[in-house]
Amino acid sequence: MIAKKFEDLIFWQKARELTKLVYSYSKNGAFQKDFELKDQIRRSAVSTMANIAEGFGRGGNKELIQFLFVANGSLTETLSHLYAALDQEYIDDKKFRTAYDKADETTRLINSFILSIDKSNKHGFKR
Repeated sequence: MIAKKFEDLIFWQKARELTKLVYSYSKNGAFQKDFELKDQIRRSAVSTMANIAEGFGRGGNKELIQFLFVANGSLTETLSHLYAALDQEYIDDKKFRTAYDKADETTRLINSFILSIDKSNKHGFKR
């Protein structure tokens, strides 16, 4: 795969979709008034997108992989916050499942990409 910009990466696009969900969920009802959880879940979702973009911008595979692992960590953090939102009844099971599935898909795509570039002999995938 040759990507010319980070927006071309499917897993960045999926992370963006998850971030949209998080923002839409957290701007309504009691969720919007829980400033700490709202702030944390939004930060972790945005961090996922940002780390993918930053890793892409670094140029080399080693740094990209490092940032993709950080992005996965942010995704996991987002999932944990989603559980808290579910437990507090800020979101229902359907919303939780939708976001969970989007996060899971994003993680799988990131991990597959890491494996593919880790096995390649190229010094950079963006050529």
